[in-house]
Amino acid sequence: MRNFLKTMLAVICGFALITMIFVFIVLGILGTSMSTPSVSIKPNSIFVIELNGTVQERSNDLSNYTSLFNSNDVKYIGLDDILDAIATASTDNNIKGIYLKCGVLSAPPASISEIRDALIRFKETGKFITAYADNYSQSAYQIASLADKVYMNPEGILQITGYHIQTIFFKDLLEKVGVEMQVVKVGTYKSAVEPYILNKMSDANREQNFEMAKSLWNKFLLEVSNSRKINTEKINEFADKGITFSEAIQSVNYGLIDSLVYEMDVDALLAQKMECEEDDLQFCSLKDLKNLQKNIDYQKNKIAVVYASGAIDSGNNNEENIDSEKLSATLRSIAKDENIKAVVLRVNSPGGSAFGSEQIWYALNKVKANKPLIVSMGGYAASGGYYISCIADTIVAQPNTITGSIGIFGLIPNAQGLVNKLGLSFDGVKTNEMSNFGELFRPMSEQERSLMQGKVNRGYELFVKRCADGRSMSIDAIKSIAEGRVWTGEQALENGLVDTLGNLNDALAIAIEKSGVEEYEVVSYPEKKDLLTQILEEFSSSQMQIHSLTNYSKYINYFDGLINGNAVQARMPYFLVIK
Repeated sequence: MRNFLKTMLAVICGFALITMIFVFIVLGILGTSMSTPSVSIKPNSIFVIELNGTVQERSNDLSNYTSLFNSNDVKYIGLDDILDAIATASTDNNIKGIYLKCGVLSAPPASISEIRDALIRFKETGKFITAYADNYSQSAYQIASLADKVYMNPEGILQITGYHIQTIFFKDLLEKVGVEMQVVKVGTYKSAVEPYILNKMSDANREQNFEMAKSLWNKFLLEVSNSRKINTEKINEFADKGITFSEAIQSVNYGLIDSLVYEMDVDALLAQKMECEEDDLQFCSLKDLKNLQKNIDYQKNKIAVVYASGAIDSGNNNEENIDSEKLSATLRSIAKDENIKAVVLRVNSPGGSAFGSEQIWYALNKVKANKPLIVSMGGYAASGGYYISCIADTIVAQPNTITGSIGIFGLIPNAQGLVNKLGLSFDGVKTNEMSNFGELFRPMSEQERSLMQGKVNRGYELFVKRCADGRSMSIDAIKSIAEGRVWTGEQALENGLVDTLGNLNDALAIAIEKSGVEEYEVVSYPEKKDLLTQILEEFSSSQMQIHSLTNYSKYINYFDGLINGNAVQARMPYFLVIK
């Protein structure tokens, strides 16, 4: 046992040493990478956008730097960076066109439409767009289809399959290991708990998912049809016939692709478009436009864009989720800032903590009392994401935003079957009837379930009231479209949950109009952390994990003492837990 402890300690120390070495290496890289050179765009340049990877709401430098150490890491692309860069390219006279290098792109349907909208505005300036891919994913093609010329590799694949919404169910697995998920909820359509208590979709969930899939697919059909001048029935037919597995030339015959070329030949086509030699082509990247030294005339009046992206109070302290306490503090500060004349809350959240959602809602009240509040919905603004949206003066959603899901649930696992299988048992004493409420190794009593249901019911009624007040609708009207049902933005416009369809740019235009200011500066919140700060926080998190690991050594030491100590001992029960 002592040898085991020594080995474990050596492993922990080794891990800590490796972590420190890693930090020094990264700091060395940062020494060269964080010094941003002044960038200027050469005349007659082409802006290259690589649509290959995962689109997230805001860029995160740390996510991209992990690829330096693991070539298999997924590439992350910030939607904010793409939209800003396209807007810059639209007004930069040195940029004559955009080259979309496409591939396998993963993004919410609403983010796809957001990028398309930005590219359409770019085309309206008279500049060209060319797209190429070895293989097009459905999402990438949805964007690429608006290009003046769409090229694909002669051996490439064009994926057009339609939408498939699938859920994994754990009920049977949990039963095998002896765990029962005890669910208390409100809402016929509130399906987040179904994977734990069912082994297939409920009829209500199947209904809402099918309607949602149809709405998303109709949006795809409409956009591709408008861009390629192909009847939507024909595109549906291509999907049903399995065009994904057809010869590449069929995509040309169907009018979906303009020509089949190899990637190395695209430069020649671009040179022809630019009326120059291949060697004279000038390219600029997303990074170049991010580092472009802009002459900004800073204004006293500001329009704030506040990003609320990720799960609410998920427990992970990172920029990819919403910390209700931090966001509420930011909103309170904005409410007091007299220079901020209007606020756009950019919501891209599937929800999370009901308590956290209420705190953010209250902070938004402070904002709304002092200045116009507009919500721009991204890929998701559902459940808690809608809770924090409903208070806005105007709600703007993409047609394929996922929103609604007005419902609440509580879930407590019962692992009695598991501990029985493992041969463990628990016993204890309590001073009051509810002293051991929430124990994971026994089923809830009827009284406990009733109390929890009451708590969930009250939470639901408060959620409904927030929505009714925010949308100027009756309680009954909200309940008729609530019950946890999920809607697309297009459906939400019809039932009154949103005001208009559009993108972040449209929401900004509304905020600017309502603010009444003519000269302004757009500022984003929360402020992005620089790469060094992110790495130091990641290192701190690693140290916390090591500390957590060392905490388990006390249990090993306890057993070590029992085995190797004196035969007669005076010890209190070590695993006695008082709560």
